[in-house]
Amino acid sequence: MKKDLAIDFSVDRDNNIIRVKKEFSAPVSRVWKAWTQQELLDQWWAPEPWKCETKSMDFREGGKWIYAMVGPNGEKHWSQADYQSVKTLISFTGYDAFIDEKGNRNTGLPESSWKVEFEEDSVDTTRVTMEIEHESREDLEKILEMGFQEGFTSALTNLDQLLEKEEE
Repeated sequence: MKKDLAIDFSVDRDNNIIRVKKEFSAPVSRVWKAWTQQELLDQWWAPEPWKCETKSMDFREGGKWIYAMVGPNGEKHWSQADYQSVKTLISFTGYDAFIDEKGNRNTGLPESSWKVEFEEDSVDTTRVTMEIEHESREDLEKILEMGFQEGFTSALTNLDQLLEKEEE
């Protein structure tokens, strides 16, 4: 198993897009499951010491994932991902927004469109490419100020560790 696979995190301020490329030491089928099954997502999606808690998930075109980031003191920050397209083992797209616990959108926080692509480089290595587009430069800067790069990088490291545990 490869260790310490690199992550490429870049910000395109001209187009309000964050691009992230990450290799994982696992076949595409395992990496896909980690992104699309709530019991696995809950194990890696949040940066430590936070935890992810899924309220409901319907991973399909037109489906949605409602989840909370739960802090070490029990505070919850809710989000919703609306899945737009799904090509099994290849890609999915969706729209992500912050919500309250009743499902109402928090219009004071940035929303984004996600495109996530999976490519198997070899039998045991998968590259995931994410493109996260924001409606404005202001939204992009706000999400970065909120610590998105550090938090998402930490979560992807959690995914590395989960995939390593599953292999054992």
